[in-house]
Amino acid sequence: KSINSKEDLQKFIQQRSAHITQNTLYGYLKTRMGHKFTIMVDDDVFSKSINIAKWNIYMAALTDFTFYVFSYLMNEKNLKENESKEFFLNIIDREKENGLSEEIHSKAKENFLKRYEKVDFSEYYINDPFKESCAALYHWSPVADELKILDKKIVLNSMSLKWNLILDEFKNLTKKLNFN
Repeated sequence: KSINSKEDLQKFIQQRSAHITQNTLYGYLKTRMGHKFTIMVDDDVFSKSINIAKWNIYMAALTDFTFYVFSYLMNEKNLKENESKEFFLNIIDREKENGLSEEIHSKAKENFLKRYEKVDFSEYYINDPFKESCAALYHWSPVADELKILDKKIVLNSMSLKWNLILDEFKNLTKKLNFN
């Protein structure tokens, strides 16, 4: 497969951001809780906290990956139009149908627009582009703070390594793409 249209690109950004969020969050929780994970997921209060964490981490991942994709394409593939804002807003508007709350939607939109104003698209993709989503995983994961402190380096590295796999896939899918 390859990415051949704006729709393909937007879908790829959305799906991979969701994928990395779920893998890293649920992986961390399963590792930290062990066999009690399935019991805890059935707990209403804990499930709600997982859901809040999932949406907040996903919004950070979506922001980071949207910025990365457009920075990369503009610099490595000669993309002229930066449609990152439209892509991000389209995706989060559609996510309301999947349960994204108005509060998290508004906060994500506000954070994206603030970051958008400051992003240097000429080098974003080469300067630690996923630090915000890695920090969000650490911050939002519903794990006791005293345990999180012990896990910080591992949690940040686990998401960073998973992003590297997605970047390899993205570069492979856009290998023949060039905007002239």
